Amino acid sequence: MNQELSAKSIQELMPLIRDKSISPVEVTKSVLENVESYDDQVNAYIEVQKDESIKAAQQAESEIMNGNYRGQLHGIPMALKDILYFKNEKATMGSKIHKDFIAGFDATAVSKLKDEGTIFTGKLNMHEYAWGATTTNPHFGATRNPWDLTKIPGGSSGGSAAAVASDMTIASLGTDTGGSIRIPASCCGIIGLKPTHGRISKYGCFPLSWSLDHIGPMTKTVYDAALLLETLSGYDPQDPTSADVPNKNFTDLLSDDIKGTVIGINEEYFFNNVDSRVEESVKKAILELEKLGAKIETVRIPALALSEFAELVTITTEASAIHHDNLISQPGNFGDDVRFLLEFGELIPAVDYLKAQQIRRQLSNDFAKAFKQVDVLITPTLPFLAPNIGELTVNINGVQLSFLDQVIRFTGPGNLTGLPALSIPCGIADGLPVGLQIMGPAFKEENVLKVAYIIEKLNLLQGRKADLRGAVSS
Repeated sequence: MNQELSAKSIQELMPLIRDKSISPVEVTKSVLENVESYDDQVNAYIEVQKDESIKAAQQAESEIMNGNYRGQLHGIPMALKDILYFKNEKATMGSKIHKDFIAGFDATAVSKLKDEGTIFTGKLNMHEYAWGATTTNPHFGATRNPWDLTKIPGGSSGGSAAAVASDMTIASLGTDTGGSIRIPASCCGIIGLKPTHGRISKYGCFPLSWSLDHIGPMTKTVYDAALLLETLSGYDPQDPTSADVPNKNFTDLLSDDIKGTVIGINEEYFFNNVDSRVEESVKKAILELEKLGAKIETVRIPALALSEFAELVTITTEASAIHHDNLISQPGNFGDDVRFLLEFGELIPAVDYLKAQQIRRQLSNDFAKAFKQVDVLITPTLPFLAPNIGELTVNINGVQLSFLDQVIRFTGPGNLTGLPALSIPCGIADGLPVGLQIMGPAFKEENVLKVAYIIEKLNLLQGRKADLRGAVSS
């Protein structure tokens, strides 16, 4: 029974815990058993908090038995990306420089989960300072993809995605500055939601790029992503980028009916130079939605042609500003790849940064026009399948191309505009999951979640998921 519990979603576990059919202690021990069995191979965790999580689960059990049930996350074990602050606990940011940093307060997202009675089983591995998309971490070791241990899990939230995919956490949170929730979600075959910029407070999350950073859920199901979104949303005066907009009961807005929903497709950018297997899976899903009554419409977004320049200039310069002092005083304590990017960011002239911001404005205007025609936009999440750990190139239809140039091509526009975007698995190619990205208008996450919910019901993975048992025993 224990192994079965760790494989369940929040939605499945919630009524069992609420009705006292199972205990939070049983669920937590189930997750910890998977960590003990598989994490030596996957390396998703930086720190496992075994004793603390069992003690917290016992307290949750006592509260529930005494009639103090706090809600759907009460007694649910979760591990979070080690970039979110927990008061009086280490937050390493996946770095050597901050390996002994102790946070003086809880991140707002952490505080909200604590209020709901969430059990925390530990801190998850990540690309150093979230500045990369492989989670090949020189300080804490590379995280491996549970579908194929020779492949990257994506990044920077690679530990979160790998842990969810291998049932070493029931759900998690990631951060997304150029795709760092959606990229690993695509690589590991889970749900990854980047909400509208400002929807979830970033207070207590170490920054990478203050104008591009987002926090969002990484889950096994769309319902779980919707639930975490409604739990974490809300205005926070401690975050200057927080948006004062009404929260919504996103789980109540999920629907089986897609008739009349207009899906936008942009061929010239989002389907240009894409692995044929990825394109086939994404277009098959679009066809299935059309069969269910969705309308498909082609849209033009001219500023996308300049979006890669704008994303890379913005993220690189803002990251270098944040890390400038440490780059000057202790450059050798950064990993080689991160140090290179930070040094590169120091060389970009202010005029390029200002040009990038002008492109952002035009891109936002172009997307706003598109969303007057359509309800959502569907794209591949990535133009390639997960490459081997350590490879600097990706294979797209027989051509080797730079990983760094290709990895945020389709996810970066969502960060530049701040629009909500979700990655959901839509097929399998060569034993690896393929991710489909759904984008929507600002603060209309329900549009994105609704379409994702219907895609999930199509069961395009045919029930398959990462299975580590053979890999670990071999």
